[in-house]
Amino acid sequence: MAASRFDHANIVVADMDAALRFYTEVVGLTRGFEGTLEGPWIDAVTGQSAVLARCVFVESPGQDFRLELLQYICPAARAFADNSLPQVPGIRHLAFTVSDMDAFYRHAVEMGTEFVSSPVDVPFLLPGGRRKRLCYFHDPDGTLLEAAEYS
Repeated sequence: MAASRFDHANIVVADMDAALRFYTEVVGLTRGFEGTLEGPWIDAVTGQSAVLARCVFVESPGQDFRLELLQYICPAARAFADNSLPQVPGIRHLAFTVSDMDAFYRHAVEMGTEFVSSPVDVPFLLPGGRRKRLCYFHDPDGTLLEAAEYS
């Protein structure tokens, strides 16, 4: 049997409060479920022992999209700087659709977000004759994100 739909993506964060400020105030997602993950079930799922993590869902209003933010208290998280580079194998970025790229970009810059570049126009038409404008940026932990506007 095949998977029926996308459920969520998970981002491990070093500082939950900083991540929540970023994903709610810059990206515009809303807070959902919050809880603590601990016990035999999460130890089994992660293959670790004595796991303790803070979990907060952030969601796109009116959409069926959810990010699961996890801050591991135990075991301690380790960052790998190269994971922020766009050419490293694995999941490299998450993309969010914005309705007004210029307004999003200005707001994010005002909030202290660092961008890889200013918005760029894709030089070819997408399926359906649509145009795309996009830019890459990073969250507080270096996770690569994309803002995309379609017209």
